[in-house]
Amino acid sequence: METPKIFESEYRFCLILWEHEPVKSTELVKLCQEELGWKKATTYTVIKRLAERGVLKSEDAIVTSLISREEAQTAELDELVEKTFGGSLPAFIAAFGRRQKLSDAQLSELQELIDSYKGE
Repeated sequence: METPKIFESEYRFCLILWEHEPVKSTELVKLCQEELGWKKATTYTVIKRLAERGVLKSEDAIVTSLISREEAQTAELDELVEKTFGGSLPAFIAAFGRRQKLSDAQLSELQELIDSYKGE
């Protein structure tokens, strides 16, 4: 199953949901007003839109996610790498490395990841 697209403002909403779920919709309205400055109608519109796309479910006024933070991040990264780097992860890492110097610890961590994937 393909992860539904979550747009920027929806992602900020999802960060709140993931932190507090399961959460009553009325509490989510308060949290979104405090953290995002949203009005009640905006929050309910986003809940409805994300429920229609299969990102979350709202049953008996309790909102829970159907997609984890990690799944959303992975889908966004996959889209970025595909669109910007023609699907080439090495090209993405090379561009990232040119922009920001990687520390020895980060390089070691990347090497450990690569080694773990080789062992699979």
